[in-house]
Amino acid sequence: MRVLEQPVAPPLRAEPERPLRIAAVGGGTGLPCVLEGLATEGADADEEGEQLIVTAVVTTADDGGSSGELRRRYGVPAPGDVRNCLVALAGGTSPLAAVFQHRFPGDGALGGHTIGNLVLTALAQRLGDFGRAVDAAAGMLGVRGRVVPATAAPVELVAELDDGRVVRGETAIAAAHGRVATLRLAGAGVAPESAIEAIGEADLVVLGPGSLYSSVLAGLLVPGIPEALRSTSATRVLVVNLFTQAGESDGLDAADHVRAVQRHLGDVVDVALAQRPPLPAEAVAAYAAEGAEPVRVDREAIDAAGAVPMVADLIAGGAPGRHDPRKLARALLAIARVR
Repeated sequence: MRVLEQPVAPPLRAEPERPLRIAAVGGGTGLPCVLEGLATEGADADEEGEQLIVTAVVTTADDGGSSGELRRRYGVPAPGDVRNCLVALAGGTSPLAAVFQHRFPGDGALGGHTIGNLVLTALAQRLGDFGRAVDAAAGMLGVRGRVVPATAAPVELVAELDDGRVVRGETAIAAAHGRVATLRLAGAGVAPESAIEAIGEADLVVLGPGSLYSSVLAGLLVPGIPEALRSTSATRVLVVNLFTQAGESDGLDAADHVRAVQRHLGDVVDVALAQRPPLPAEAVAAYAAEGAEPVRVDREAIDAAGAVPMVADLIAGGAPGRHDPRKLARALLAIARVR
């Protein structure tokens, strides 16, 4: 059985004239965590003569909260996940980043909306294209890398559950409390050429972490992206979630996560990166109260599913139920450099 465990390789440096190219696909809270770590590690790498080029390909299928309301009212793709990724790649250096994340309180017309969501919507209206709006916002924030919407057209998630129910919309899928059998996108959305090129030219493609169906697969199912993932020469890494998610991935272990991605997309996972067990007891207890449990890591099962299992210390010290951005970035860069 093939098993990787940090340290994977000595800290080799890429040739200065050959930057290390990374494409990260997903959404939710998981993708910004990856990007925050890569932005920080990338700044350090620049000082040592190594260059990282990071492109985030972000799902726009969210239909809840501020994003959902702006989608319904103005016909724009969901801006919330894009906003979070822009701020993450700003690396904490932009004075506008905190303003972008400001959320208006109360029940008034602006209640629940963030500044960044409103700015992206306004830019999309002025420029006539959501992708151009994202590029303009990136310029405002001084983003290191690029953020690309998985599609610039509004799309809707449609899930068929094991019990036969068909559920439409990300929020409804999470509330259905059923096992998802298959997921698809409804709508005319296709991936922009910039997203397809980023995946095709990458040395490393990162999938996840995040809600398996509503964040990770939601971004991967956009027409054009599955084909790009299957044809790229990059190492494709699935970052396995720390805990199951009630109503979405109940009872799934790490190998099940790999199989779910492959069932929808084909053979697109080379490495499954997971937290080295066991998880901290206090985190396990806290998540158990929410109906979640640690994602079991069976290395032989991952290997049998067709991916190389890699385990590492990825968990945040101050937030024991979360990935640590820098630990996660270091593990991903180690994979990229050795392969």
